Amino acid sequence: MKFLSVFCLLFIFNNSFGQVVLNADGLGNTYSLITSVLAPGHNPIEVPDCNHAVFGEHIDEVFDSELNTHVFRFHIHTATDNDRCINFDRQRNEIKSYDKSPDNLLGIEDEMVVYKWKFKLDAGFQSSPNFTHIHQLKSVGGSLASMPMYTLTTRKGSPDQLELRYAETNSQTTLLKTDLSTFKGTWVEVTEVIKYGASGTYNIVIKRVSDNATLFSYSNNNIINWRSGADFVRPKWGIYRSLNNAQDLRDETVLFANFSVEETVALSINDKDLNSDSFVVFQNPVESTLYLKNISQNANLLEVFTMDGRKIMDKTIYAISEVKLDVSSFSNGTYVLSLQGQQLKQTKLVVISNK
Repeated sequence: MKFLSVFCLLFIFNNSFGQVVLNADGLGNTYSLITSVLAPGHNPIEVPDCNHAVFGEHIDEVFDSELNTHVFRFHIHTATDNDRCINFDRQRNEIKSYDKSPDNLLGIEDEMVVYKWKFKLDAGFQSSPNFTHIHQLKSVGGSLASMPMYTLTTRKGSPDQLELRYAETNSQTTLLKTDLSTFKGTWVEVTEVIKYGASGTYNIVIKRVSDNATLFSYSNNNIINWRSGADFVRPKWGIYRSLNNAQDLRDETVLFANFSVEETVALSINDKDLNSDSFVVFQNPVESTLYLKNISQNANLLEVFTMDGRKIMDKTIYAISEVKLDVSSFSNGTYVLSLQGQQLKQTKLVVISNK
C-alpha cells in the first residue's frame, strides 16, 4: 500500500503544474494572445509576414458557429508566402513552444504530457505529395534536433491521406495513415498522450466533434521517445508545406481551437526499475472488453486510474496470466493501468473508445 500512496501523490503533485490552455478570444490581438501563453515576452510564432506584409497577420480569429466560439484561422498563400524569409522551397505558418517558453510547456525525459486541440480542414483542402504538416513534436538539442519525433501530415495521393509519422533517429516511418476525406469540412478533436523517455509510450486519438466518432487512433506502449543529447521536446501546430509541387496547392486556411498542454502523472515512482517483461494489453484502443495477457505470477492487484488520478476500478488477482475487463461503462479517454505485486510495479496507458 505504500507504493499506492506514493503513486496517488504523484498524480496530485504532477497535476499541480496545471493545464496550459490557449483559446481564441476574438479581441483582435491574436499574436499578443498567442505569445502571452506560449512564450510571454518572446516570439513563439513563425509566420510569413516578413515577405507578405500587405496581407496583414497570417493568423487571425473568426467566430465559428459549430463550436459557438472564436477560433484561430491560419492562412497560407501559394504564390506569395515562404518559410520566414529563410527558405523559399516551403511555407511555414506555425505556433510553438521553445526554449523561451515556460517549463511546463516543454516535455522532458520521464515526463508524461497530454496535448489536446481541435482543427478543421476546408472541404476543398489540397495537400502536397511531399508534405503538408499540421502538427509536430520536435526535440531540441543533440544531433537529431532537425528531425521531428512525431508528425501529423497530409499527403496528396489516391486517395489523399492523413499520416502519423515517427522518427527514432534521423529517418521517418509511417505508423498509421487513413483517407483524408473523412477529415475535410468537419471539426475534429485530437488527444495525444506521450511519455518521454527511452521506454516511452504514445497514444493519439482523433474524434469528430459533431458525434464523437473515432476517426483515427494509434497506440504504442513501448516506443523510444527520447534522443541522446536532447534538452526537451516542444509541440508545433499550423501549416508547414512543401512548394516542390506548387501546382497541387492552393491558397489555404486551416482552423485551430482549444490548444491544451498538460504535464501529468509520472507513471511510477521508479519507471527504470519496472520489470522488463511487462504485461500486454489487447486491444488498444479498446471499445468494450480489455484483455491483459502475460501477467507476472507475482502480480496480486490491478487498478485503473483516470488521467487526473481518480481510481475507478481495482481487481484482486492471484497466479493468473490473463485478465478480462469489461470497460463498456467507461467514458472515452485515456486511462492508466497499474499492476502491483511483490517486487512488481508495472503501468501502461490504455485508450477507451466506445462506439
